[in-house]
Amino acid sequence: MKVLMLNGSPRPDSNTGLAFAEMEQVFAQAGIDCDVRQVGQLDIRGCIACESCRTAGRCTFDDIVNELAPAFEEADGLVVGAPVYFGSANATLVALLDRLFYSTLFDKTMKVGAAVCTARRGGTTATFDELNKYFTITGMAVAGGQYWNALHGRQAGEGKQDAEGLQQMRVVARNMVFLMKSIELGKREFGLPETEERIRTNFIRA
Repeated sequence: MKVLMLNGSPRPDSNTGLAFAEMEQVFAQAGIDCDVRQVGQLDIRGCIACESCRTAGRCTFDDIVNELAPAFEEADGLVVGAPVYFGSANATLVALLDRLFYSTLFDKTMKVGAAVCTARRGGTTATFDELNKYFTITGMAVAGGQYWNALHGRQAGEGKQDAEGLQQMRVVARNMVFLMKSIELGKREFGLPETEERIRTNFIRA
């Protein structure tokens, strides 16, 4: 089984990286392959709602988003890590996720998602909610833990002092492993949930 991990920090020695390292140890012990990508340092523009991906099956801007698409499709789980900038996820990561989730047409039902947030002090719960919306709008399962998935620290390495935050990373990683393996068993026995043709209701009419 495989997990794709997207580190939204622009810094190679970030506290987001510390959080990921704690999770990676758990995944390795469980025999889960990790594909870790640091994306926060890249020049990624936002979605322009051109809709070309609806027919082309890929984003019109041919960059890291199209490169990540097959890795996302192959993965059983997705971990998204964001440093908190001004009370929310950093804009580079949000631009990537908007385009990655919208331009990929494959079924994401019951892939397992987890959001990880790092901050000096505040904004982690708002960022956590912001990132989880990508999972829930696409039918993914969200792995929980014993608290919100946050690690606190301002300077590089300060997250090592947040014992509770590091423990939460290990807990949510173990829960991801359990969910991924359970869902795989369930798919073989029962298949995926029944789907319905999508209904779209517009509230403003001519």
